[in-house]
Amino acid sequence: MVTFSKRDVLAAPLMAALGLGAQAKSQSSGLRERHRDVPPGRFTPTVESLKTYGTPDWFRDAKFGIWAHWGPQAVPRQGDWYARFMYVPGHPHYDHHVKTYGHPSEFGYKDVIPLWKAERFDPEALMDKYAAAGAKYFVSMAVHHDNFDLWNSKHHRWNAAALGPKRDIVGAWKAAAKRRGLRFGVSEHLGASYSWWHPSHLYDQFWPKLGISYDGADPRYADLYHDNRDEPFLNTPKSWYTTNPAYHQRWFERIRDLVDSYQPDLLYSDGGLPFGEVGRALVAHLYNSSIVRTGKLEAVYNCKDTGSGEFHKEAVVQDVERGVLSGINPLPWQTDTSNGDWFYSDNYTYKTTSEVVTMLADIVSKNGNLLLNVVQYPDGSLPPQSEQLLAELAPWMAINAEAIHSTRPWKIYGEGPTETKSGMFAEKAEYTAQDIRFTTKAGALYAIVLGEPSGETAITSLASGNPHESRRVRQVQLLGHRGRIGFRQTDRALVVTVPGHLPTRHASVFKITFA
Repeated sequence: MVTFSKRDVLAAPLMAALGLGAQAKSQSSGLRERHRDVPPGRFTPTVESLKTYGTPDWFRDAKFGIWAHWGPQAVPRQGDWYARFMYVPGHPHYDHHVKTYGHPSEFGYKDVIPLWKAERFDPEALMDKYAAAGAKYFVSMAVHHDNFDLWNSKHHRWNAAALGPKRDIVGAWKAAAKRRGLRFGVSEHLGASYSWWHPSHLYDQFWPKLGISYDGADPRYADLYHDNRDEPFLNTPKSWYTTNPAYHQRWFERIRDLVDSYQPDLLYSDGGLPFGEVGRALVAHLYNSSIVRTGKLEAVYNCKDTGSGEFHKEAVVQDVERGVLSGINPLPWQTDTSNGDWFYSDNYTYKTTSEVVTMLADIVSKNGNLLLNVVQYPDGSLPPQSEQLLAELAPWMAINAEAIHSTRPWKIYGEGPTETKSGMFAEKAEYTAQDIRFTTKAGALYAIVLGEPSGETAITSLASGNPHESRRVRQVQLLGHRGRIGFRQTDRALVVTVPGHLPTRHASVFKITFA
């Protein structure tokens, strides 16, 4: 009589789908420097060459993008980094996993992946909402630290076209974005995956499963969980990226496939530029491919200045996770953040529309862009908080977009008592009606009042004799308001009379022109 363990029964459909009847073969032998096998072009994998980069106008004009940070880790509805922390005893994700699915030696992340069906994923309907909310570019996550590709990958069996939705998620997003005239980007978080998933190779150090390895230690799944069991991840700059040259080449091979297959306008890496010359070769290829395809450099590469990997400020567009910069940065930059947790969580507080609008205004006034993840349910639909945000952003943008899109910073970014702390994970701010941010376009100055103005608004930066603008104010308009706006320019401030009824619920925008 043949008997099967619970683990064999759970793994059988997955193994059949992947053709994993035989032990997964190691790919570490026969290392070839694939990053050298790219066509030559204007850019080469040197710091000096990449520093000749200039940010394209489309990115500087776009100001606002929406991101789909979405994939199998949404399935448990517990939030970000589930695939890692389900293997960390004492963490809530581990407790949830054991209670809901079973022990990770028997039901691991490989078994979560097929549960991600994305059965209500409608990229066309979603993109309509994103465009109406003012997004000028859209970014699809292509691979997170969970090492699962969301496109029809040529080099990796663990991908969305073969498992889970059995659909090319990246391709579907791109088609919907391009049909609406949005620029399209992709994010890769693969670089950190090789050490990030170290806990999957371990085991409980307590009864009743003491010493029984988690499924990440099973060699049959080494191509998902990696086989670097001696390279722990400590969440420090030194351990964020692997030092193994074989993994560098695998990263290059897969991300080049992503770039060549989908020709993105933007590529984001979750960290610094990975892997030295290998990463620089990928960025050079991204830039060169853009020139060949469009006749000019239209590609953007985002990465962080975090101490992990490389960062060369003239060569890339700096990304700041859940934070902002202080003052006007001379080079374009980007904040990436989310209206909730990065992956859907049942227990997370969402940003309000006012928080998103004021954050956007602050960032744009400082020469930055906002890339906002709009949280999705595991099935691809939107939770009520995301629906509400998009529904409220649309009318605000319909009135005030001219103060955001295609603008540039003024002489100063703004005025008022509230200033956000510079750097990552410091995005919270409680703005008042005295907090004003400035943008400019076509000779007009836009004063965006971050709190709710009433009575009179005093703009001290435009007082008579101010050092920023020698011309006198000729006219003040309130965007969305049809009536005249009264004002007087004194030696203390430009004092604007605020009408009793404001055209938008959130930040109000005064358009100021000069004699």
